[in-house]
This record gives sequence, C-alpha cells and structure tokens, in this order.
Amino acid sequence: MQRRFFLTASGGLLAGGLAGAAWAQTQPSYSVSMAQLQQTVAQRFPLRYPVAGLVDLNLQTPRLRLLPEQNRLGAEMAIEAAGASLRRSYSGSFDVDFALRYEASDRTLRATGLHFQHLQFPDLQPAALELLNSLGPMLAEQSLREVVLHRLRPQDLALPEGMGLQPGSITVTDKGLLIAFVTKPL
Repeated sequence: MQRRFFLTASGGLLAGGLAGAAWAQTQPSYSVSMAQLQQTVAQRFPLRYPVAGLVDLNLQTPRLRLLPEQNRLGAEMAIEAAGASLRRSYSGSFDVDFALRYEASDRTLRATGLHFQHLQFPDLQPAALELLNSLGPMLAEQSLREVVLHRLRPQDLALPEGMGLQPGSITVTDKGLLIAFVTKPL
C-alpha cells in the first residue's frame, strides 16, 4: 500500500515537474520590433538646445541599433552646431548606448543607464570641439534619458494580467526586444 502511494505520488510529482518545465518554456512574452522602436523615438525629435547664448545644438532623430551581446540599445544622433561663437554651422554626430526598464505607471519601456560614447565634428576647431565634448554627456542625458521607446497597450497586457503576470526582464535580441512576463508579487 505504501509503495503504491509512493509510486503514484512520484508519478504525480514527475508529471507536475514536466508541466512546470513546459510552462517555463512557453511562458508568455511580448516582442517589440526594431521598426516599432525607431518609429516611437522619431516622434520626439528633432530637438534644439541653446547653450548659454554661445551655440545652438540641433539633434536629429537617433538611429537605433540593437546590442544583444550587451543587452542594450545603441543610438547614433546627427547633430548640428551653429551660433555666433562658431561663425558658421557644423555637422557632427554622437553615440550613446543604454539599457531599458519597464515603467508600470504608464506601461512604457524607457531608456536608462545612458553611456555617452563620443562626439564627432570633423570640421570643427579643437577648442570648439573640446567645449562641445564637455557638453556631450549632458546633451545625451537630456535628449535620451528616460525617453519612451515603446508603450504597451492595455490589450497587450490583458491576458498576462489575467494570469497573474506582469512585465519582467527585457532582453535585446537580433530582431528587437523580448519582454518576459513574471508572476506578480503577492
């Protein structure tokens, strides 16, 4: 009798364990394509930043790139600098990379953890380039920090929320983003 119970219980645990493993592999997720990300970011640009009456900086829409090996996104932004102190307009660019976070209050994916890479102005004099390079991190922070990259719709979350799940980890893949759903805390 005890052996039969043990075999039945073991079989039940094994079946439950296999079902749990299958659930982990088929757990709901949500994907966001690179085109969707680029489209959302484009709505915020171009931006203009006047700097102490010396120079006006105009930022164009960033070109996003996926960095799956770092689980981050990169962005290259065209920038134009003009103003009385420069005597003419100069074109350049700067690079940043950033991580992503989910903001539950408005169902958005946002840029966070910005790393400023470098600022390039091939035709600019070294002294002026040094001034702009000192502004680069601040400029990157103001233009991309917490920028919304995607907004989930209520219908995107309806099924997972009905199952007691919420957005969890965000993974950068070769095709876009993959948002895993995790169990809501009690």
